[in-house]
Amino acid sequence: MIPVIAEIDLGFYIPILVILVMALLFVGANLVLSHFIGPRKEGSTKAIAYESGMNPIGSTRKRFNVRFYILAMTFLVFDVEIIFLYPWAVTYTQLEPGGTESLLFLSRIMFFIGTSIIAYIYAWKKGVFRWD
Repeated sequence: MIPVIAEIDLGFYIPILVILVMALLFVGANLVLSHFIGPRKEGSTKAIAYESGMNPIGSTRKRFNVRFYILAMTFLVFDVEIIFLYPWAVTYTQLEPGGTESLLFLSRIMFFIGTSIIAYIYAWKKGVFRWD
């Protein structure tokens, strides 16, 4: 017997395709028109960075301390940890207590939390959270 693959009626997608093409044409037309019709005012004022209506003081190429970057990366690591912990907590409440599956599930998350704690201690020992 030859397996029959269900035929998909693509006619339902034609209105979506038409709207997509119209939207792309509208955007393209606006970009082209604004390029040809729009005013061009070149000058030194246009090259200055705009910051809430104030004239800039000093150079805009200031170097930031690497501590900000390290702290931001540490925040992201622990933020991702919370993203992983929430679905685990929701799923863990639905498992039968004391079962083999729940113990395996618990051991995996304890390994994850332990690794995260070791990473936190390592960052603390390296002075990531010190600001003096």
